[in-house]
Amino acid sequence: MLRIGICDDEPDARDVLHIQLEKIMIEGSEEIVYEFSSGGGAVRWFKSHPGEIDLLFLDVEMEGMNGLEAAKQIRQFDEELMIVFVTGYSDYVFDGYLVNAMDYIMKPAETERLRALMNRVRRMLHEKRERNYTFKNTDGTFRFPLSDISYFYSEKRKVFCVSRGKEYAFYGKLDDVERELSDRFVRIHKRFLVNPERVVQMGADFVTVDEKQLPISRAMKESAAAGLAKSMLGGM
Repeated sequence: MLRIGICDDEPDARDVLHIQLEKIMIEGSEEIVYEFSSGGGAVRWFKSHPGEIDLLFLDVEMEGMNGLEAAKQIRQFDEELMIVFVTGYSDYVFDGYLVNAMDYIMKPAETERLRALMNRVRRMLHEKRERNYTFKNTDGTFRFPLSDISYFYSEKRKVFCVSRGKEYAFYGKLDDVERELSDRFVRIHKRFLVNPERVVQMGADFVTVDEKQLPISRAMKESAAAGLAKSMLGGM
């Protein structure tokens, strides 16, 4: 599912872009899920909903916090979001490079221009999903770059994803997560699956991931040590 957001402080402009996008979106796999009326509101929402939107159409000329400033703040905590600037002036085009915007469109957006842009987005999203982990819980859909995930652990019927010091829970089995990420993560215990790139110390019966010490079980000691050593020596 390609999840799209639109941010513009003019309701009519949001409606026009919404209608244009609906004409070229793939039904059932692409959806406009959120609309924002201010840059500040968008920043606050994205900060508390990481990974819930894949693509944001962001108006540059808005009252209060403009689109460029909003993008700068979003980039402080989300480097993966695809941002497309929407503008009535070509003067802002080069500013987009400062926040790694993927493109810009001029108002009013031409259908063929949007179609070509969406085709690029689809290709990029396919490539990104091979480098990310996505899950759902009651708060929504989350997507994290694998490099940002320190480890997973299980507790009862839930799996917890630990990323940048925060924990996000979802219903599932750690065995299933391990199968999905077996080429990138190492199982060290029946309850712990770690990102070897985030391991800073490996002891006889524990590893330190970031600043957290996690146990290595006796049953998995040999395979865990081999996997972690391979990564720590640069062979993964």
